[in-house]
Amino acid sequence: MALSFEKLESILESCKGRKIAVAGDLILDVYLWGSASRISQEAPVPVVRVKKRTHSLGGAANVMRNVVTLGGSVYAAGVTGSDDNGKTVRELLGFYGIDASSVYDDEGRKTTEKQRVIAGSQQLVRIDHEDVFPISDELRKRFVADLKRLIKDKLVDAIIFEDYAKGMLNAEMLQEVTDEACRAGVITALDPHPGHPLEVKNLTLMTPNRSEAFGLAGIYCYDPVSPVSEDKNLREVADILMQKWTPDCLLITLGAQGMALFRKDKEPVVIPTKAREVFDVSGAGDTVISAFTLALAGGADPIEAAEISNHAAGVVVGKIGTVSVTVEELKDSFRMEGNSK
Repeated sequence: MALSFEKLESILESCKGRKIAVAGDLILDVYLWGSASRISQEAPVPVVRVKKRTHSLGGAANVMRNVVTLGGSVYAAGVTGSDDNGKTVRELLGFYGIDASSVYDDEGRKTTEKQRVIAGSQQLVRIDHEDVFPISDELRKRFVADLKRLIKDKLVDAIIFEDYAKGMLNAEMLQEVTDEACRAGVITALDPHPGHPLEVKNLTLMTPNRSEAFGLAGIYCYDPVSPVSEDKNLREVADILMQKWTPDCLLITLGAQGMALFRKDKEPVVIPTKAREVFDVSGAGDTVISAFTLALAGGADPIEAAEISNHAAGVVVGKIGTVSVTVEELKDSFRMEGNSK
């Protein structure tokens, strides 16, 4: 049953000011925008004439931005290098009113930068500048202490763990915080990375995409089957992840097929995609976990939260670059579907 526009407005109103802690890998996304009208004489590659350079929050920082633009407030936990990119990340966090008191400088580490070259509307190449070694035990203990204090002092409604496998998170850290959150009734959500499996028990939510889910389950990623309800391989993967991680909700995003929601002892729910045009999928997963978690914190049930996050993802993939979705854009998406008068 489709979520009514009236119920959407009620949930979004309840989301205002909900406090979400986001812990994970902070990334600065840099874009070089230009045009390509000729091929280089040095190699068979296009020559891009750069017209402008922009930057935006990426990785866990993009999750933070999405929570804010949807009406929530954010407590950030992450690391940057002692470099110009680190300063830029902090400035952007400040611009969005994000509490960065648990964003620490990690000496000897460069701030992760993903640089994309765009010609027209086409991404030609991505260049990554990063260090991926684990943070120190001392830093990790500080993060755990900070997050547990937020839980004990009832200062957060939910915690999102955003893993880009850059060295910030490990399983022991997540389990300790998750156990504390479970005792306090605080929502916990994980956007996992298949190359860095963190087997954390009793999360409220996990949000892998299809290929990530197969990787985490250790199964070859077979081609999708339509309709999704008849995709036996996907169901097998979901069963494995539900048994190993024991989350309350497993939301697997499926690109053009939408998403599938799995819960213990309940039939899967398939939600068709709301995307009308797809220009760039960068950061879509960040938007999904942000919208779903914030909606849960605002009183939505898992199916309602999944529908809201599906609409939110449909908005951002229609834009170029790592972007966030606003409350009005989300409402407009529902209006276009005919859910309002």
